[in-house]
Amino acid sequence: MSDKKITVVIVGMGFGKEFIPIYQSHPNIKEVGICTRNQETLDDLATRFNLNRDLCFTDFEDVPKRDDVDAIHVVTPVPEHAKMTLASLNAHKHTACTIPMAMTVEDCKAIVEAKKRVNKVYMMMETALYTREFLYGLNLAETGKLGKIQFVRGSHIQDMSMEGWAEYWKGFPPMLNGTHAISPLLRINNTKAETVVCHGSGRLSEDLAKRYGSPFAVETATFTLKHSDVVAEATRSLFDVVRQYRESYDVYGTRMSFEWEQLADEHHVIFPGGEDAERIEVPDTDELLIEPIKHFTKREKIDDPNHVSFLQGAGHGGSHPHLVQEFVAAIIEGRDSAVDAALAANYTCAGICAHESAMNGGKRITIPDFED
Repeated sequence: MSDKKITVVIVGMGFGKEFIPIYQSHPNIKEVGICTRNQETLDDLATRFNLNRDLCFTDFEDVPKRDDVDAIHVVTPVPEHAKMTLASLNAHKHTACTIPMAMTVEDCKAIVEAKKRVNKVYMMMETALYTREFLYGLNLAETGKLGKIQFVRGSHIQDMSMEGWAEYWKGFPPMLNGTHAISPLLRINNTKAETVVCHGSGRLSEDLAKRYGSPFAVETATFTLKHSDVVAEATRSLFDVVRQYRESYDVYGTRMSFEWEQLADEHHVIFPGGEDAERIEVPDTDELLIEPIKHFTKREKIDDPNHVSFLQGAGHGGSHPHLVQEFVAAIIEGRDSAVDAALAANYTCAGICAHESAMNGGKRITIPDFED
């Protein structure tokens, strides 16, 4: 392992604070800073984690200006992602950002171009690609246990009327931020989305519908995949639909299939052949992590389990240390991250284009391929 060390500043202290001790425990991290508008939160976290006060900020604009900051990790509200990511990259900082990359195709393109221009690492920190459940299924695919994949399906159904979600979420078009439901389907097939047809279903209440001019309670999309005969299906809803939280993927192969549990904690299902079925408890993934941070993927390692993102997200499936490990490794090794800008743009634009299709009566939309 390289002895090179970097300084990272985490921006946004909602579930962003969960990353502080992970970065602090990583052997290639020199110092960890934070940025939050709330002075009380900043003071509390700076004390609790013994942070260098000179690397604690209440104004994001001060962060990219600092020569002693090597990397910025953005964990802020969705409307701020593109602006902050571009500010970070244009300041020649390695940049990580929670999902989605941006809210428009144009902003995704600008980020891809900025990343190429400055030649710094970019990584979209997609938790769904590093949950213990997805890594289990990915291993089944990569070791051939699934056989040939024939179909994949994902869903992200969430009640965002719960107290704790920011005001901007109200009426948010389902597929406009669809990466949790879409990216596992693309990654397990090792490809990108090529075209999409999406239909809206049902109607939101008038108050919610008028906020984004989007009437649908549910959006369901089917994607054709590049260099693949597999079609992927993804469904997402955020309001006016009653269901327990579900962020799932199913994969069907010629030798074996995997289905997400129907209810929380009843365990996922493997179909090994014929009419056989077996419920399994997916194991933790600590063996994939370097020693100093592997314990952070355990089910109990959540600092604030009452944060709404964790209450509805099952603790993000132990994904956080995997995200940190990959982002830091890409920087230290001088390579692209596993969810580099061009790939992240495809994952994000798949959802953006799906919503566009739904708003146009199911018109087929070609999804940009930013590596063409």
